[in-house]
Amino acid sequence: MKKITSFFFLLAINWCFYGQDTCNTAPVITAGLHVVSAVNGPQIPSPLCTSGPAPTFGEWYIYTPTNNYNVTVTSDIAANTPRIDTRLHIYTGSCGALTCVGGDDDSGLNYSSVETFSATAGTTYYIVWDNRWSSAGFTFQLIENPYVPPIPAPVNYTTQTISTINSSYNICVVDMNNDYKDDIVGVSTNTLKIHHQTTPGNFSVSTYTVPGTSDMPTWSLAAGDYNRDGYNDLVLGSGSGLAFWKSDGTGNGYINVNPSEYIFCQRTNFVDINNDGHLDAFSCHDVAPNVYYLNDGSGNFTHYQSGVTAGSYNLGTLASGGNYASIWTDYDNDGDVDLFISKCSGPPCELHRNDGNGVFTNISATAQINVTPIQSWSSAVADFDNDGDMDILIGANGGSGHKFFRNDLNTTNSVEEPFVNITATTGFGTDTSISRDYIAYDFDNDGKVDIMGGGNKIFFNQGGNVFATSNYSGMTVGAVGDLNNDGFLDIANNNVIHYAVPNGNNWIKVTLQGIQSNRNGIGARVEIYGNFGKQIRDIRSGEGFEYMSTLNAHFGIGTETQISQVIIRWPSGVVDTILNPNPNQSLMVVEGSTLGLAENHLGNFNLFPNPTHDFVNLSLKSGNDTIKNVSIYDLNGRLIKSDNALNNKVAVSDLQSGTYIILIENTENKKFSGKFVKN
Repeated sequence: MKKITSFFFLLAINWCFYGQDTCNTAPVITAGLHVVSAVNGPQIPSPLCTSGPAPTFGEWYIYTPTNNYNVTVTSDIAANTPRIDTRLHIYTGSCGALTCVGGDDDSGLNYSSVETFSATAGTTYYIVWDNRWSSAGFTFQLIENPYVPPIPAPVNYTTQTISTINSSYNICVVDMNNDYKDDIVGVSTNTLKIHHQTTPGNFSVSTYTVPGTSDMPTWSLAAGDYNRDGYNDLVLGSGSGLAFWKSDGTGNGYINVNPSEYIFCQRTNFVDINNDGHLDAFSCHDVAPNVYYLNDGSGNFTHYQSGVTAGSYNLGTLASGGNYASIWTDYDNDGDVDLFISKCSGPPCELHRNDGNGVFTNISATAQINVTPIQSWSSAVADFDNDGDMDILIGANGGSGHKFFRNDLNTTNSVEEPFVNITATTGFGTDTSISRDYIAYDFDNDGKVDIMGGGNKIFFNQGGNVFATSNYSGMTVGAVGDLNNDGFLDIANNNVIHYAVPNGNNWIKVTLQGIQSNRNGIGARVEIYGNFGKQIRDIRSGEGFEYMSTLNAHFGIGTETQISQVIIRWPSGVVDTILNPNPNQSLMVVEGSTLGLAENHLGNFNLFPNPTHDFVNLSLKSGNDTIKNVSIYDLNGRLIKSDNALNNKVAVSDLQSGTYIILIENTENKKFSGKFVKN
């Protein structure tokens, strides 16, 4: 009896193993773990759903969902330690007449497989593994994630065609005349055309001649006030180098500065890399290590190439390049900007942690964002789940698909926590659209950051890192800003402006003027708090791949009507706090304007008397320090007076009574700010 029982038991096991070998004998599976003893079945998958040579064996399974799901099939799981090289095919149809739904070869760790597809209730799917790389056994997992269908548009758009927007490159929306309203910037050979925003939906056109030979922004454009004259300058990235168009100090003329270095520019940025209060310029280099230009404080740049120039920072040193888009953001909440680089057709994306004092550490492997294969021209970085840290969507511009990484930052320890790949549950795992540009903004003002990429649609954030799409015919990624000053973000596609129609949600817009930090506040962290919780934004110059969008921080708060506080954490370390601001307004904040008189940050100097009537004295605390210049601003950020502080004393008797911000610059070009009261 034991022998008979054992015989039937062994027969059952052998049938189970053999039953996976063909389409007609494939066993039915549901969500969970499934063991493949070996890939040795006689029927090979056909047609192949991934590229590469045909295999010699296959293993077959049948899956029929009871509900609509986003389904992930993966061999990249802990049960396979170490991972093995697998190849996966997924079909619908019937045996002998199969149609590919999806497939994957190497998306997982160590060439394991991960594929996510939209599964329809009641439809039969065939899941097939082949032995192209290995016949060894392994375990795979089938995961059923909620299906996220398209949603009705939570915000609608009207369009306006403006015939005078006719420059060669209409890819920039940013304030150009220092009124903190977004303007439209067009670049052509030797010509800068600006549509200055006047009343809502109306523009005043100004055209400036920019003499000299200049690279054109064939790949990207960024804006920022690098010479601190109160007007934004431009950096234009081309396939042979970059050029700077800087304001002449009046806003009525621009000067071409064209460095001679060869760069196959992709994304360009203005950013204060060394945090000295002056904007530097960065450029991704497609075929060599990345390039940056350090600002000496007088608006002069020195060229560096990462890992090549003596004393250069480590900002992407791979000779093979493939650097397509850069985002400067504070991913670890330590107050300085880090660098994320999107990669295309080769090495994985990179995350460079800013450790201060010019030290940048490539932590891509530790952060586990270095997945391959990857084909991305840009990524969207924002706090998508409103938990206080920046998450990453690596955009897809090829067949490798999107990758969504949640930041699980814990600032209470010294451990570098890895990001978590949650692509399958977000709605991006099944989206096959591609785009050069991915940008992250709260388009519908509901308090959650959305994503715009390919396919003429916006991925609207539903909460919990789940995104649902709404389609917008004819509207693609472009430069973003509030072009009619109504608190909703608009999108410029060349000479067509898509104006968001207010949907009743409330908002606040924060505009910055740096004193000790760079004038734009690029690199600042802006936070808002209320019954909605906490939201954060980083001020950045250059997002996505090509476009330059607003430098104003924009927040939607949905139907909430109160904001308890706004906090600005400046690159200098100064923290400004505004209590109970009214919603539905533009809030302009000058660095240090909310500080008390006892909160001066004057470095090696004391200021007295304070309040004062005739003079402010600046006494040295210790050591040797020399003042180069003193600037005095009112609380609206207007420069009132500049003085060389002879004998460390500045006359203020000519000032009107009130509170002022004082900025001290020493001979080492370091800046320190504080406040005083003039009686």
